[in-house]
Amino acid sequence: MKFNTMTAAAALALVTPAMLAANPDAKLVVNGQIEMTTETEAPEHLDGLRTIRSGWTFRTEETQSLQMDDFDNPAMIYVDEARDAWYAKDGAADQSCASCHEDPESLEGLRAELPKWNEEAGKVYTAEMYVNECRTERMEAEPWGWDSQEMKNMTALISSVSRGMTVDVQIDGPVRETWERGKEIYYTRYGQLELACATCHEENYDMNIRADHLSQGHINGFPTYRLKQANLVSMHNRFNGCIRDTRGVPYEIGSEDFVALELYVASRGNGLSVEGPAVRN
Repeated sequence: MKFNTMTAAAALALVTPAMLAANPDAKLVVNGQIEMTTETEAPEHLDGLRTIRSGWTFRTEETQSLQMDDFDNPAMIYVDEARDAWYAKDGAADQSCASCHEDPESLEGLRAELPKWNEEAGKVYTAEMYVNECRTERMEAEPWGWDSQEMKNMTALISSVSRGMTVDVQIDGPVRETWERGKEIYYTRYGQLELACATCHEENYDMNIRADHLSQGHINGFPTYRLKQANLVSMHNRFNGCIRDTRGVPYEIGSEDFVALELYVASRGNGLSVEGPAVRN
């Protein structure tokens, strides 16, 4: 215990006050048309925050500007690839996404409420789960890997058609048990450094840990294009990386535990706008 306490203290010693990253009065408007809510009152179920802020507000002006124009946003290349895949027939049924859903815009609003309860399946579903259900059940095609490029591209497309809409993830009813499990994970300390999600994103946001300016950890911008990785990054990939950085053993990407965590973290951002695919460091 003494060792764990010391290592946790050493990790937190790296947390220092952050220099102002960008203009605090800056407004996120994409393509001069899509207005985003990047700061608002915290939802009632949050005890640790009074105000919630999009990760966009913690980035430098240079990074912020990339998200404000689709011609500059590097994630939109992958969105375009997904649009091509949307209309491409696949599988034994010789069907495409468009066979049932016509245009991607038909899914406008879906990203704002995900994850959500799927009554037929009897469990909480994420965007990836809906995509693979369509592929296997309707197209009779092979499922995509949760963290595959094809899946990240498609979830970015699905998110893009809901940009500007208000995140409104339900936390009551049949999802409640899963939500409570996600909350438990969020506040559990992991790894040799004994850090929880809340340690960085609730107790120490707006501080620097080494060179990283800590945000509140909202996922309304996922899948996100990370400049560090020069690619889209899924939510579960980011969860995996955070737990790994505590020197702990992460849950499996796509696992029930990460689905529960995604549900809880998504609900923390209720009231912000869907931004995905966003641009982050």
